[in-house]
Amino acid sequence: MTLRTTRTTTRTRGAGLLGATALAVGLLAPATAAPATAAPLTQVGPVAVQGAAPGAARAARAADGVTVRNACVRSVPEPGSTAKVRICFTLFKPAKASRSHKVPVIMHSHGWGGSRTTDPAEFADLTSRGYGVLSFDQRGWGESGGHAHVENPAYEGVDVRTLVRFIARQPWVRKDGPGDPRLGAIGGSYGGGYQFVGAFELLKRRGKPVFDALAPEITWNDLSESLAPEGVVRTEWALALSAASVPDDALPRNVYKALIEGAATGTWPDGSIPGTEDMVSFMRKNGPQWHTRAGRRLDIPVLFGQGTTDSLFPLQQGLDNWRTAITNRARKKSIFIGYNGGHVLPSVLPQGVSVTSDPCSRALGSRDFRALSVRFFDEQLRGHDRGVRGYHKVHLATADSTCVTQTSGGTRAGTAVPIGTVASTTAAGAPLPYLVADGPVTVAGTPYLTGAVTALGVQNRAFYGLAVGSSPLDAHLVQNNVLPLAEDTPVSGAQRRVELPSAAVRVPRGQHLYLMVTPISDTFAGMSSRTPGVITIDDTVVHLPVVRR
Repeated sequence: MTLRTTRTTTRTRGAGLLGATALAVGLLAPATAAPATAAPLTQVGPVAVQGAAPGAARAARAADGVTVRNACVRSVPEPGSTAKVRICFTLFKPAKASRSHKVPVIMHSHGWGGSRTTDPAEFADLTSRGYGVLSFDQRGWGESGGHAHVENPAYEGVDVRTLVRFIARQPWVRKDGPGDPRLGAIGGSYGGGYQFVGAFELLKRRGKPVFDALAPEITWNDLSESLAPEGVVRTEWALALSAASVPDDALPRNVYKALIEGAATGTWPDGSIPGTEDMVSFMRKNGPQWHTRAGRRLDIPVLFGQGTTDSLFPLQQGLDNWRTAITNRARKKSIFIGYNGGHVLPSVLPQGVSVTSDPCSRALGSRDFRALSVRFFDEQLRGHDRGVRGYHKVHLATADSTCVTQTSGGTRAGTAVPIGTVASTTAAGAPLPYLVADGPVTVAGTPYLTGAVTALGVQNRAFYGLAVGSSPLDAHLVQNNVLPLAEDTPVSGAQRRVELPSAAVRVPRGQHLYLMVTPISDTFAGMSSRTPGVITIDDTVVHLPVVRR
């Protein structure tokens, strides 16, 4: 088995949750740099900065005139400690930036298991256009201290706030007000998580997000729902998450324990069983959902990037952020791009697709998402017209590398298709396709099904997703995702709404759209029903976001 954390460009390190990782003895081991020896702290204004060389935070000048500075700030202590934690970064100052020529700054951070970018060539597309860049090691990773609290506002949120305060004190940085730098942000997966925790933390503390534009990729809305939808653990990803953390001892010990518990038992630990951990409480605040439930929305433009074939932070997580994390006014200046890629594991049972492409960024006039991000920042941070199209819309890649635009935000499933009774064995058995529609039909957004569920066993589980093929024999998932229906106790004729993975697919004439139901799934390995049986859904209706029939 191989892991692919993909996107259409790999210009920055750690674009995915696991950063640069490889399988080792069935688990994932990260390729991360060993922490450097700590240098003495020096004072830069009121912010303590740790230099790359003893005695000072010295700067190096790159060949293209970019000044490169490695340093650290001190942030909030770990629980039970009074020692402040160092958060280390590399600051890239463009050649022409000065007190008389102030420039915006773009923040960047890495994926899970990664570390910051120190090579100025990686940000040449930004620095050559006059942007400063600050790339930092998140808490628990690289040269930074502490443990990873998985983007908790009280820890990683304060870390971002501390770095923003440092950026605001640089004399060459453009300001919108005291302590308010003109600021954008990039990064994927965990590097998208810091963008949301930082912007929401600043909004909560200061009444405004301070960030002026974001470009998060393949990140989450609700971390518990991503790792364990309906409480059913995505086994391979839970193991990968913990394994990638071991070499750096990045996670608090209780989280290691909880991830292994979840992978072993198939149930997301919620503390209800004596002696087990409570991951639901640990991750309750670790994502945009917690802020939006408290009534907070970001009133800034966001360029969302999400993987349509991502099986860790699926397309729906990005669509939830599009729908709830920003205001209606901000959405008019925002764009959603779904590309083929992200956190991708092979999907063999049931069969998925294997494709990496970004047709929607190309459709909007850019070679890839990164190039579109630069144009987006030029318009939103500088006010320059770069001809960016597609604002206030969701653009989703299909498996055949075409782009479908959904003006309703990909959230409406307005076409209801009755398909009768859908049944699946539990614990073991083959995937079964049920005919939903004949092509040509185009679907883009979030489908779901409704019906009356009967399951007479205990911990009954089956998995559902949309599939396409010329017949039931060659039908395959339109992406790499299924979602579970979990009934822990016996039910008979219980009305249920079952979420299906968000998707974009053009079904051509001569092919068919199916509902695929399976008792087992690669991603949820070992998470099927604990006892054999049957799950039956009577009077099944599939609700589809049809774009064009």
